Amino acid sequence: MKKTTDLRPSPIAGHWYSGDSKTLAASVDEYIQAAALPEINGDIIAIIVPHAGHIYSGPVAGYAFAAVKGLMPDLVAVIAPMHQPYYDPLLTSGHEAYQTPLGSIPIDRGSVQELDRLLQESLGFQTVPVRKDREHSLEIELPFLQRALKGDFSLLPVMVRDQSERVAQSLGIALARVLKVRHALLVASTDLSHFYPHEKADKLDKEILRRIESFNPTAVLQAENEGVGYACGRNAVAAVLWAARELGGNHVQILNYATSGDVSGDYHQVVGYGAAIVTKI
Repeated sequence: MKKTTDLRPSPIAGHWYSGDSKTLAASVDEYIQAAALPEINGDIIAIIVPHAGHIYSGPVAGYAFAAVKGLMPDLVAVIAPMHQPYYDPLLTSGHEAYQTPLGSIPIDRGSVQELDRLLQESLGFQTVPVRKDREHSLEIELPFLQRALKGDFSLLPVMVRDQSERVAQSLGIALARVLKVRHALLVASTDLSHFYPHEKADKLDKEILRRIESFNPTAVLQAENEGVGYACGRNAVAAVLWAARELGGNHVQILNYATSGDVSGDYHQVVGYGAAIVTKI
């Protein structure tokens, strides 16, 4: 494999997760091994995972990554929200690879180009490449992928800024067309409600998880407008649900749910975390 020197430097290693490779590998493995999975039927097409610092969201994320442990996709599409001050609807990395303390993951530039071609046809615009971005929501999943999956894989990274249904659905359909000829895995990165008291957060989070489990991407997007649920990566989730449906997915299973209060002990203002899988039964 060609060795690249154009690596996206990690802005969160040593802060959001350990910057030491051995410590990071051990902690990620512990989260995955601790997951008590329910029975899973069918082939996993996509996972939905949280993206807070590993100490907070790792116990929940571990469930989704435990479900895909040992799989050997050659391409992983990670769809995440863009929290940083970029204003283009859809973004991707302008680097050749992402770097974590566990090594580098090459970006499949051919898949990015094909996705851009399809987006241009349906939306009239493409993903915009950014360099040295500080977005955490995509990178936070990479050490889990590096420990859970077998073999080498490349990355199709997309960060979503636009909040419209039109963009989410077009992105999902375009992703499915790119991935249908590959042995691929879809990953949607999202946290749930932010900074509500535990009882209020639990109500909001259970409703958004119910809508995700119903495999209804439109309902997921409508939850915030209706004031009944919240997910910062709702458009990433909706796009992945649309993509998974196009790829034959027909069942969503919620694997775990918790809040930051379950780690910190502070239930006055919590952030919600959920893990789910999409399968083809």
